[in-house]
Amino acid sequence: MRASVKWLKDYVDFTQQPEELGEMLTMAGVPVEGIAYLGKDIDMVVTGKLVKIEKHPNADKLQICKVDVGAEVLTIVTGASNVAEGQIVPVALAGAQLPSGLKIKESKLRGVMSSGMLCSATELNLDPKMLSAEEKSGILILDHATAVGRDIKQVLGLDDVVLEFELTANRADCFSVLGLAREIAVLTGGQLKKPMLSLKETGDEKTAGLVRVEIKDPDLCSRFAGRVLRNVKVGPSPEWLKQRIQAAGMRSINNVVDVTNFVMLELGQPMHAYDYHLLARHTIVVRKAQPGERMTTLDGVKRELSPDMLVIADAVQAVGIAGVMGGLATEVTANTQTVLLEAAAFNNVSIRRTAKALGLRSEASGRFERGVDTANVIRALDRAAGLLEEMGACQVCQGIVDVYPDFCLPRQVTFTPAQINRHLGTNVPAATMADILRRLEFEVETTKEKFTATVPTWRADVSCPADIAEEVARIYGFNHIPSTTPGGNMMSGGQSYEQTIGDKIKTILAGAGLDEIISFSFTHPAVFDQLNLPADSSLRTAVPILNPITDDFPLLRTTLTGGVLETVARNLARKNEDIKIYELGPVYLPRKLPLTELPDEPQMLCGALSGRRNELAWNNGRDNVDFYDVKGVAETLLQGLGIKAAQVAAGEHYALHPGKTAVFSIQDDVLGSIGEVHPAVAAAFNLKRKVFLFEFNAGLLAKHAVLLNQYEVLPKYPAMARDLALVLAEDITAKQVDTAIKSSAGALLTNVRLFDVYTGEQVPAGMKSLAFSLTFQSQERTLTDAEVDAHYQNIVAHLEKTLQAKLRS
Repeated sequence: MRASVKWLKDYVDFTQQPEELGEMLTMAGVPVEGIAYLGKDIDMVVTGKLVKIEKHPNADKLQICKVDVGAEVLTIVTGASNVAEGQIVPVALAGAQLPSGLKIKESKLRGVMSSGMLCSATELNLDPKMLSAEEKSGILILDHATAVGRDIKQVLGLDDVVLEFELTANRADCFSVLGLAREIAVLTGGQLKKPMLSLKETGDEKTAGLVRVEIKDPDLCSRFAGRVLRNVKVGPSPEWLKQRIQAAGMRSINNVVDVTNFVMLELGQPMHAYDYHLLARHTIVVRKAQPGERMTTLDGVKRELSPDMLVIADAVQAVGIAGVMGGLATEVTANTQTVLLEAAAFNNVSIRRTAKALGLRSEASGRFERGVDTANVIRALDRAAGLLEEMGACQVCQGIVDVYPDFCLPRQVTFTPAQINRHLGTNVPAATMADILRRLEFEVETTKEKFTATVPTWRADVSCPADIAEEVARIYGFNHIPSTTPGGNMMSGGQSYEQTIGDKIKTILAGAGLDEIISFSFTHPAVFDQLNLPADSSLRTAVPILNPITDDFPLLRTTLTGGVLETVARNLARKNEDIKIYELGPVYLPRKLPLTELPDEPQMLCGALSGRRNELAWNNGRDNVDFYDVKGVAETLLQGLGIKAAQVAAGEHYALHPGKTAVFSIQDDVLGSIGEVHPAVAAAFNLKRKVFLFEFNAGLLAKHAVLLNQYEVLPKYPAMARDLALVLAEDITAKQVDTAIKSSAGALLTNVRLFDVYTGEQVPAGMKSLAFSLTFQSQERTLTDAEVDAHYQNIVAHLEKTLQAKLRS
């Protein structure tokens, strides 16, 4: 937001210098980011009239001009081709200084003495965006009625200072010059002078009979009003109007458009002017765009609209994108004779989404996105119509069309002075609080017990006592609030049990050689298909994001697997083929859609291994990781967490290879799965190498973790070992044998370890050989061979009976 000091002084008198004023506003929460002196480095440049122009006798491309600058007639040589007798132009006198640093002095040009220079817009450092095509080239030609000898800074409005504001989104009221002037009046003690409305409705017709307005989506458009202007004379704007809007950074178009921009900048209410005769059936319909509907905006671009965008339409087609930009089809031109002037209030979220989707930001959309004052619509409409009528540019028809479905009452906030002082840590008198709020144009009713403040309609950011406290603090002055040391009970920092388990998991996996990754918490529906998720899987029920960062991430993730595999694919594509990674983070599981409550956010753990088992070196093997590597990582993790009761068995997982998948569980709790990535999933992620995956529920790991191990004294007596080689059916797992051994061995068995698996010629078809090492030990005595043999025979008998195992000879 830009506002010139001269414009601000139209509404409030103040004596502070721009720098002092900027500091006051910034400290009051209206930050001034920059101060621009428009006529800086322009000196001794005046207006002059070209009274005579002759060809230079010694140069074909030069002309000799006689220029009347008021006090004298100068001879100036120029090479410009766009000058003509009678024109008023800027003249840099001898001794003048220009923004480029150039200093003008008398000099001879091809034998003719030149006593100055005719200036172009570039030489005066005028903003090219504010100039027409003609003004950008050659000497700057001024209005023919401009008096000669005047300082060019006064003529072009360069004798002004512009304050550049970096406003927060909640202060929509300050996106207007009047709103800024209100703040200045409160801070400086000045009197706010609001613009007077002196509208004369000289037209014979009534607006209600000339135009029909219908709002089909009142949730997106709370108010729409219009006036009809007859006998419109479209032409250049007066200089004061041009200077005001140009100082604010907007280019002058014509008087009608300039007035709508002026009122928008002055009152914060965007407006639009339509050529009345180009509106089909003189009808305005505020509706959503139809599927596939297109329209050409004022910038000449044809845009395709989506059905969630709000448009302004006539009886046939869309003629404007609501709150963003009008349409080219109903543009006001030099041929326009009747204008429909419109002011409205639109839903700020709808306008923000539309502007973002179209990549089309405008001064109007910026204000609608922050919210406009619905109660100000008619005032803005009357202000614009009154200005055009004062200029003699139109006749205003009688009455107004105002569609306002749901009347909005001002908000009221009840509080006590003690409550405000307690919130701020101050002792501001109640009378001072009331005075501050009244200066901000709040209506304040006071009783002994409480204050009731009626909030002005333009202050949508004030809704509770905390907001009232902020208003009191910023006007009272933050520098007047004493600094105090915060009090309270000191507590040492800490973390939850789940966070401790998370740190433990990261430590264990880092020790196992894995690197942590962090992927986006967002995903795309296509990832579910890549992961081979069943159509009825609950993981496909994902929370949609209302305002996604890109179209590639419209959902919250329900699994970490997609992000891990995308990371693997990205590394493989860049020739980083030895990968050992994991991610620990939340997934988002809604109970139902649309959301009526926050989704569950369980912590999950997912990792992947691919490539060589060991770092490439002369003393290391070149084998690649396999299923047993990922199983080893899982077992290391469980062992590190003190989880000893986990059972492992063949299982299924949506993203893993059938037959090469194992599941870890404790009773009814499935801790997680490991295995080789399914070939279809690997192809979907463009994985050219085998990848082995593990996925665990970190919450269940925390549930069963035992962080404090139970220590036992070192044994005093020696252990005895026995080897047991068995021949069994191929479908019997080593885990079944391990369980059977432990259940029949008695208390003296301390360890069982599988050390050999064999199938081949010496074992019958359909059978396999498993060899186990059994360790027996007592904490109380040295065992004898007879004792150990008895336990050994019990184990063999039990295996023969339950698993039909035979001792291998």
